[in-house]
Amino acid sequence: MLSSTLVDEVGYLAYDARAADLIFQLVSRRYERRSLLITTNLPFKHWDTVFPNASCAVALIDRLTHHAEILVIEGQSYRRREAELTRQQRSRKRPSRKRAADNGGQQ
Repeated sequence: MLSSTLVDEVGYLAYDARAADLIFQLVSRRYERRSLLITTNLPFKHWDTVFPNASCAVALIDRLTHHAEILVIEGQSYRRREAELTRQQRSRKRPSRKRAADNGGQQ
């Protein structure tokens, strides 16, 4: 059975040298052997802000893109959309402070 590896949210936090080395090792070991899925909100040109060593970032990008299918997903975050819908639903359910004050605090 072939296994896949998923690395989610690359670039959410900056990596120290040890973490960057571990990610590099993971990518190198899987390169041309097993599938690897990476998610990120950062374009490759900004990976130098995440990895402490620019050559590490370049080597990672080189291996990741060699046989890659890169999908760019644009649009509003589903989490943000759901949070906004929840906020709207809550505001419809509770009376506004002004209305409650106009009724003497009674609903």
